[in-house]
Amino acid sequence: MSSLPVEVLLGIYLGLLTGIVPAFVAGALGFLVRYVTGVTLPGFGVVVLALAIASINGGLLILADDAIINSPRLLMAVLVVLMLALYAHSQGDKLGAELPRRVSFTSFRKRTLSADVVEFVGTVGQVTVRPGGEVRDMEGYPPLPQTLRTTIRDGSWRLPADLPLSELEVRLEERLRTDHDLADVSATIDEQGRATIAAAPPSSGLSRRVPEGRRAVSIDALVPAGLSRSDAVRIVTADGTVSGTVLSARGSGDDSPGDLESRLEPETATDGGVDDDAVPAVTPSTATTAGGEGRVTVAVSRRDARTLLSADRGRIVVQSRGTSHEFEALSLLGRTGQTVRRVTVGADPPATRPDEYDDVTILAVRRQSAEEENRRRGWVFAPGIERRLEAGDDVFVAGSESALDRFVEETR
Repeated sequence: MSSLPVEVLLGIYLGLLTGIVPAFVAGALGFLVRYVTGVTLPGFGVVVLALAIASINGGLLILADDAIINSPRLLMAVLVVLMLALYAHSQGDKLGAELPRRVSFTSFRKRTLSADVVEFVGTVGQVTVRPGGEVRDMEGYPPLPQTLRTTIRDGSWRLPADLPLSELEVRLEERLRTDHDLADVSATIDEQGRATIAAAPPSSGLSRRVPEGRRAVSIDALVPAGLSRSDAVRIVTADGTVSGTVLSARGSGDDSPGDLESRLEPETATDGGVDDDAVPAVTPSTATTAGGEGRVTVAVSRRDARTLLSADRGRIVVQSRGTSHEFEALSLLGRTGQTVRRVTVGADPPATRPDEYDDVTILAVRRQSAEEENRRRGWVFAPGIERRLEAGDDVFVAGSESALDRFVEETR
């Protein structure tokens, strides 16, 4: 007869040996019952099932050694088997309750950013997305120019951090397509805000910026410093003067070759024209030339294209676009301490006509209902002594900050 500690250790050993299969069955059965029916399998049933399975395994041991029946090791083995079975059943039941019953690829795509890369500006979370490696070429398209590839690789983009990664990828693709006029782009963002980008170069450069019905012609000239795309110029040649819009320009002072959009095309004349739903022909650009001897590509009419093609050289005269009168008016108001504000009249406006407000000038009113004398609804400028303001009317008012604040309080 062995001592009690030895019997206990032997009982634990036998319990582990014979309790593996009952624990596996109890766990699997508990998971299936909870996942399929949503009901937890009773613990008493688990105990009966575990003892039944363990008795099959332990029966062989009893036949081999009759002393096991009358020893403490049998009781200890039974306790170990029951504990293993109940623990496995609880874990299977928990897994069956937490595992989603409908698993789709969409749920896997709804991944979000790691909290470590989120930056809070006030109460709004933002993330700075940067390329995580080299910008790859897309199959079926020409390779990216090295300058454009470097620009994208060294770039960074700030995006909202409360969106799933799939939505961030869509927004990044739209940003790249808009900023660099790419023919196609694909982006993948991981939880750390690193983007894997594959892009295709613009399908066309100069031709997309030529307005419909005009032609692009390049000519040698002394390029003024600061000349930019979309500037209006006059080109003076020996055969006459031609007016046009700058599409691209490069002078001797420009050190870098630039990207595709800033390179000059050969001296050719091309029929202009784009589809109605295409990108606008002339896109403003902030890039300017450093000046010097160079070449300028301008969009001119078909008749003027012949004049430039027959000339070897021209003189560039940049035309003024004038000043916006709207901005001049706002500037004059600002110099006198006046401010323009748009206000929506509240539900309980005062019984006052527009011309009776002190220190406030009503510039325009948009009524919510039809005007008197069959006038159509819309903005009415300089309303004068017309009927008083009503709830829901939109007004543009001018005055000092304090006067406008009082007006807003009165019309709420």
